[in-house]
Amino acid sequence: MQIDILYSGVCHSDLHQARDDWGGSLYPMVPGHEIVGRVVKVGEHVTKLKVGDIAGVGTVVDSCRHCDPCNAGLEIYCEEGCTPTYNGKERGSDKLTFGGYSDQIVTDERFVVTIPNTLDLKAVAPLLCAGITTYSPLRHWKVGKGQKVGIIGLGGLGHLGVKFAKALDAHVVMITTSPDKGKDALRLGADEVLVSKDKAAMAKAKATFHFLLNTIPVSHDVNPYLELLKLDGAMALVGALTPLEPIVGFNLMLPRRSIGGSATGSMKETQEMIDFCAMHNIVSDVEMIQMQDINTAWERMRKNDVRYRFVIDMASLKSAA
Repeated sequence: MQIDILYSGVCHSDLHQARDDWGGSLYPMVPGHEIVGRVVKVGEHVTKLKVGDIAGVGTVVDSCRHCDPCNAGLEIYCEEGCTPTYNGKERGSDKLTFGGYSDQIVTDERFVVTIPNTLDLKAVAPLLCAGITTYSPLRHWKVGKGQKVGIIGLGGLGHLGVKFAKALDAHVVMITTSPDKGKDALRLGADEVLVSKDKAAMAKAKATFHFLLNTIPVSHDVNPYLELLKLDGAMALVGALTPLEPIVGFNLMLPRRSIGGSATGSMKETQEMIDFCAMHNIVSDVEMIQMQDINTAWERMRKNDVRYRFVIDMASLKSAA
C-alpha cells in the first residue's frame, strides 16, 4: 500500500545511523521509522486498510516470513534478519529501503498498523518505535497489578515506560540520576522517584522490585540496579546497544534474578499497543519541528534537550519544495 506521510518521529538511532556511529550505514539514506500517514492507494489483495485510513509504519518493513519467529508473528526476531524501514536492503535486492523523513512510503500490509483517529496523530508517531520498545517487555514479563516496577531513565523511552506501567496497574518508580526530573516523572504517572546517586535510598530499596525496565542508552554499570530486584525479579535492557560493565555473578545468583533484552516488538504486539493507547489515551510527549530544522533537532537530542520526542510535520517538506 502507498501511504502519504503526515508525521515522522525522530529516534536517537536516526542520528547514530546517519553519522555511521555504529558502522554499516548505507548511503544515500532517508532516516525515520516512526511513521504516521494516510493510505492513498492499496493493492488488490490488501484487506487490512483502505484508502483514507490512518496507518502506522515502525522499525520493520519485511522479514523472511518462514522461520520459527516469523511463523510465531515475531518478525523483529527473524532468523534471517528482518528488513529495517531504512538503512537496509529490500529482500533479494540491492535496492535500499528509505524511511519516514519523506512524503510517501510503500510497504506490505503485514508491516502496517491501523491508527485510530481518536488519538493525537502527531504524538502517535513515536509509539511506533519508542512505544513498542517499552510496551513489549512490560507485556512479555507480565507486568501488572501488585508489582513494583522501576523505569530506569527518563527520556524518550522512559517517559512512555512510566505511562504504560501505570496503565498496567503497577506501582511505578522512576529511577533517575537527576532529582530535577522527579516532578516530571510524577506528572507522567510515577508513584515514586528513586535517585540512583543517593546511596542511602538505593540501599533501602534493595530487593524490593519485581521488574526493572532499563532505558539507559549508553554503556553503564547494571550491578546497582540488579541489587534492587526481589527473588525471581528481572531487568530488561532496551536502551544500550554498546558493551556493559562486567556483571557480578553474585548479583544474579542470590537472590535468583535475571537480566535480558528486548527489541521493538512484533506487528501483532504493535497493533495491540496502539489499541491499548487508544483505550488509555496514551501518546508521547512531543515537540513539533519542521523538516528544515532536523539538524538542530539532532544536536539538541544529542544533548538530551527534548521533552521527550521530536516529531517532524511532513507538510513542511512540501511547503519547502
